[in-house]
Amino acid sequence: MNARAAEIAAEGALIARGLQYVNAWRGRTVVIKYGGSILTRVSGTVIEDLVLLAGAGVSPVLVHGGGPEISRLLERLGHTPRFVDGLRVTDDETLEVVEMVLSGRANKTLVGRITKAGGSAVGLSGRDGRLLAAAPLRHPPGLGRVGQITAVHPEIVHLLAGGGFIPVIASVGSDTEGEALNLNADHAAAALAQALGASKLIVLTDVEGIYREANGRRELLSVLTVEEARSLVADGAIGGGMIPKVEACLAAIQGGVASAHIISGEVPHALLVELFTEEGVGTMLVPQRRNG
Repeated sequence: MNARAAEIAAEGALIARGLQYVNAWRGRTVVIKYGGSILTRVSGTVIEDLVLLAGAGVSPVLVHGGGPEISRLLERLGHTPRFVDGLRVTDDETLEVVEMVLSGRANKTLVGRITKAGGSAVGLSGRDGRLLAAAPLRHPPGLGRVGQITAVHPEIVHLLAGGGFIPVIASVGSDTEGEALNLNADHAAAALAQALGASKLIVLTDVEGIYREANGRRELLSVLTVEEARSLVADGAIGGGMIPKVEACLAAIQGGVASAHIISGEVPHALLVELFTEEGVGTMLVPQRRNG
């Protein structure tokens, strides 16, 4: 076999393996949380990957936040953003800005990017079709119009996905009176993954995954069980903004989602590598490790 024939054989084997994964994922739902921290820095291939996934018969559902953009707009309007335990204090004026950014600018920007990449997307918020029903979050006190999800009504998402559209969902919910509540986007993605019977939850962030210190070096943890992740949180090895992401992954798994992943949105084609290769990328959280 000459060198070119060897190259063709290797390329053919690679394509064959990829197609096996494509066939395995056809017809499945994947919920992808697109963090506000990476909206302006994320690799352009994330949007390309979403369109390719939809074209391959996978049903991607995109949930997004927009925290940094909300804070910037509040500051421009003369308001100082306030947080309690990492949650945004949301008075009536802040809630108006939250909806302007999430349901308006951020949502429609993502829809536009998907359209430009050749896909079909529909933007909505958790208020539409009572998708994300919520109640005011009472603890910690003083948060104002911050909500916790009480129910998910996924019919509108099924309708859109069944029609070949990529749903792009802003993390705003509504109470029993139809009034808006600010929701944590990680928790919203986890709740949707459970309600939709998703096969995976993927959290895109600005780091490669979950790290721990080992022998003076930072080590990327490629696989964590639910128990191991809880232990790392309790020990303080996982902290800051990673905590709600891990909590969302754990909630999704407890709700029946087979696996949850925390990966970098800045790595080109990270979504495709995660779904269509054996190794994947980032950190995968699972109920328990496989024997052997």
